Amino acid sequence: MIKLFITDLDGCISVPFESPDWELLSQIRRLNEQSLHDMAVPSLSICSGRPFPYVEAVAQWLGIDRHVVFESAGVYKLETNEIQLHPAFDKEAEQQVRELKEWLRKEIVPQYKGIIIEFTKKMDAGIIHLDTEVIQELYPQVAEYVEEHYPKFEVHNTDVSINIILAENNKRTGIQQLCDIMDIDPREVAYIGDSSGDIPGLQLVGKAFAPQNAAEAVKREAEVLDSKVTEAVLEAYRQVIRENRKKLAAAG
Repeated sequence: MIKLFITDLDGCISVPFESPDWELLSQIRRLNEQSLHDMAVPSLSICSGRPFPYVEAVAQWLGIDRHVVFESAGVYKLETNEIQLHPAFDKEAEQQVRELKEWLRKEIVPQYKGIIIEFTKKMDAGIIHLDTEVIQELYPQVAEYVEEHYPKFEVHNTDVSINIILAENNKRTGIQQLCDIMDIDPREVAYIGDSSGDIPGLQLVGKAFAPQNAAEAVKREAEVLDSKVTEAVLEAYRQVIRENRKKLAAAG
């Protein structure tokens, strides 16, 4: 029985820098609201590499009133308005994140017009560019530098971003923390993700999904859906509900 349905944001809930499909989001929100009185419908949460302000705002759109994960492993407790960071993010890691942001600012940002640093991030360093080809070109340079100088960190990329995160601060850690706080076994969780940073989380949960637009490496770790982005999230959520109903009916 799946008790919690978690979605990534970019590439799942919406396409970065494009207007969301509000009708599909409304349907997802209504399912989450239904979870309050229907045992077959798991409650909804978020696990994203995006910074806290964005994740908190999307949680409001979707009517989420429990806990969500930002920057892969930071937990925001909506009920108490508290933030919980993983112990791996210590003073040394904080200093190294500052150094990495400064390196990105000096060495990477000047290479292409339109690159911006995700300046609201606390636990990791990242850049954004609207052109996927620019991201693909810069990724090996960033990955090589981080591997050589910051072995405790790892590098992931999406179509529009490069993210440098603590190896211990991945989405597996984030989802596990969420489960611990909510007293849920990871096997009772479903998760949908589309990029390399989602793989650790997909490997942890009981039900793993990937939209059609997911990276090939992600598709090897999850059930691949027929649809893309927001439509895929809704498809996965409905599938989980159908399977839960069958299990409840079988249990009598």
